[in-house]
Amino acid sequence: MNHNDEHAGRNEAEQNPQKQGPTPPLPEPEQQVPGTEGEMATQADHGQESYKGTGKLAGKVALITGADSGIGKAVAIAYAREGADVVVSYLNEEEDARDTAAWVEKAGRKALLVAGDISDKAHCQALVEKTVSTFGRLDILVNNAAFQMSREDISEIPDDEFDFTFRTNVYAMFYLCKAALEHMQEGASIINVSSIQAYQPSPELLAYAATKGAIVNFTKGLAGMVAKKGIRVNSVAPGPVWTPLIPATMPPEKVESFGKDTPLARPAQPAELAPAFVFLASQDGSYISGAVIPVTGGKPTM
Repeated sequence: MNHNDEHAGRNEAEQNPQKQGPTPPLPEPEQQVPGTEGEMATQADHGQESYKGTGKLAGKVALITGADSGIGKAVAIAYAREGADVVVSYLNEEEDARDTAAWVEKAGRKALLVAGDISDKAHCQALVEKTVSTFGRLDILVNNAAFQMSREDISEIPDDEFDFTFRTNVYAMFYLCKAALEHMQEGASIINVSSIQAYQPSPELLAYAATKGAIVNFTKGLAGMVAKKGIRVNSVAPGPVWTPLIPATMPPEKVESFGKDTPLARPAQPAELAPAFVFLASQDGSYISGAVIPVTGGKPTM
């Protein structure tokens, strides 16, 4: 084997998708909802060291819900490195949100931190108004924040928890899209986060999975509604992703084996989701609307 063959072989091994992140078992201390990065024993990769931008979102302004950790944080970092200013929307995870903002600013972009509960209509409207009053525009809306809780039987799901799941995952998306579209111009993009759960629902995630099915349907319908305005609407459907929501909402034995049932035999790292969001928000995705991009570790979404 010559030097070039040896080098190529090493790179191929490093690119094995089964070896791109920690694999189960993943022992993890339980957390209170919604969970924080600082309490995780196995830290998630948000692309802090790996994501390289090429100016695909230069001059854009993005509003990302749940941007304090997980997928939202990875998307915020990637968007900033692609040239966008970022509104970091979060519930109350102050330390995590400030860390996201610091990474945005390290990329030379502006970050606006806004705390609050997106299940509240008034907060959603205020989020959009603060974005526009601060930056003068809104080009990209990422509806990422979500609530889930694992329950073994429907009798164990409190009515108010079912209601809150839909208010956080579906109603907030409706409120934010409605408010954002009043300000969005041609070329703007909305990206809603669905899930493998829309296609392969886990019984113990009954309420959450139902909201993710609704998000897929809403995305396709809204895409057709706003196409005439030159605005695209798409969805990313992640499989299992290693975020603080997992140890905060799932029993320890499920957390330990999280992602093992995928063909790639591990959960995704948030950094592995970010490129799909960049693609859909940028000109690279100019002819894509009403689509759902699965990032599921090989789990089918048909």
